[in-house]
Amino acid sequence: MSTEIKVPVLPESVSDATIATWHKKPGDAVSRDENLVDLETDKVVLEVPSPVDGVLKEIKFDSGATVTSEQVLAIVEAGAAASIDKADAKDSGAKKEEAKKQEADTRPVQPKAEAAKPASKSADKADLPPGARFTAAKEGIDPSQVEGTGRRGAVTKEDLLNYAKNAGVGKASGNRAEERVPMTRMRSRIAERLMQSKNSTAMLTSSNEVNMKAVMDMRKSQGEAFKNAYGIKLGFMSFFVKAAANALQRYPLVNASVDGNDIIYHGYSDISIAVSTDKGLVTPVLRNAESMGFAEVEQAIDGYAKAAREGGLKLEDLQGGTFTITNGGTFGSLFSTPIINPPQSAILGMHAIKERAIVENGQVIAAPMMYIALSYDHRIIDGKDAVLFLVDIKNQLENPHRMLLGM
Repeated sequence: MSTEIKVPVLPESVSDATIATWHKKPGDAVSRDENLVDLETDKVVLEVPSPVDGVLKEIKFDSGATVTSEQVLAIVEAGAAASIDKADAKDSGAKKEEAKKQEADTRPVQPKAEAAKPASKSADKADLPPGARFTAAKEGIDPSQVEGTGRRGAVTKEDLLNYAKNAGVGKASGNRAEERVPMTRMRSRIAERLMQSKNSTAMLTSSNEVNMKAVMDMRKSQGEAFKNAYGIKLGFMSFFVKAAANALQRYPLVNASVDGNDIIYHGYSDISIAVSTDKGLVTPVLRNAESMGFAEVEQAIDGYAKAAREGGLKLEDLQGGTFTITNGGTFGSLFSTPIINPPQSAILGMHAIKERAIVENGQVIAAPMMYIALSYDHRIIDGKDAVLFLVDIKNQLENPHRMLLGM
């Protein structure tokens, strides 16, 4: 029986998708729930699994094609082939290849005919993401020799760099590699939204600094008990999420958005958390963060981070959001001016914690300090509100017990 494989129903905000990668080709056996193809939208990569065991009979669209909701992508023929043991199928395939080879050997050689060349392992470069492909060419690395740590064993840019460093593989002598590749759909959308933000908002950034000693002391004293109780590490992000959620309730304009000539006030704090992936930055949303506990925040962030790395984020995970927090400190950034995520009106930037000399009670001491920055839409948020919002965040982080008391 033939089964149609269709594009999932896309949300109204996503009109179409691009076929990124086919993981099967016609004639391949497929198992139920096995991923057949990746579809890339503006926001996330969707996996399309087979609903049945069988054989992939036909592919309707090649990689790179644009498809819409419920279009037929492929046909899977359910039947006896699906019950064939994989090892037997492999042996059968090998026998067929051997038979073809023997048949070819018995054919007369045609004049000027060039013998077929086996595909080299370096042909695997075509399956690499653009950044990894460029790195492989630049470092002179055969990607087939590198163990991948990405989704389904894919070789990432980091894998190639680590291989070059640890395996002693140097740059190809005299190699000045260049490669022109089109932006992925997600990267193109990110670029479009960032330009939209710069061009459509009156963006301004205010900053402050926070002494993180109290937070670090609490993580040190309570971290083990927290992990034993909830099975998750107590990170820095939960402190910032809770501090922001509390401050957003006191400064509702920072949590608002502009719609034409109207200001929309949100009575809830849906906080977007910036997560970096191989394909670009995504911002999954913590819904009703004002009512979440520390453990709920940490578990949600951990789940989103794993889903982002494995390509398992859903479209609904990324939609909405009234405020964003981004942590450039993870990568060593000391200070930045983050760009607003439209239609939101503000974004909070965290940065690296560095020991610096400060004056406390008339004495110069070393303290773990972090710069924080708030970029905001000056059309609706005045400088006074932005500064007071940052001071509120600072006061909560320097006195974390205030958050536990909802202060």
